[in-house]
Amino acid sequence: MDTKLFARIGAGAFVATALTMTALELRERPVRTLPEIETVTDDEGDPLDAMLRDCAAMGEQALEVSPCLAAWAEKRRRFLGAKPKPGSPVTGDHSPSAASVDPHPAKGR
Repeated sequence: MDTKLFARIGAGAFVATALTMTALELRERPVRTLPEIETVTDDEGDPLDAMLRDCAAMGEQALEVSPCLAAWAEKRRRFLGAKPKPGSPVTGDHSPSAASVDPHPAKGR
């Protein structure tokens, strides 16, 4: 037999195998349903958490509301472990004034 014939048979077998494997791979797989996620909230907990939930529900409008800006600043302060500035109320019924909150912190400083 001729060597070219063996090469053609081998190439044909390779292409057929590649097409079969591709068809098997592209076959539709069953869709798995994800379990529902339940959010548990503590209504008697920190009032800051309730304020942050309310601000998150407001969407982009919250960027213009000073209590939301103050709540985010307080959350950031707590997360980073910074101490509050002297004379500025940070918890309870009081919220920091909008003047002490920079809504657009400097980037790259």
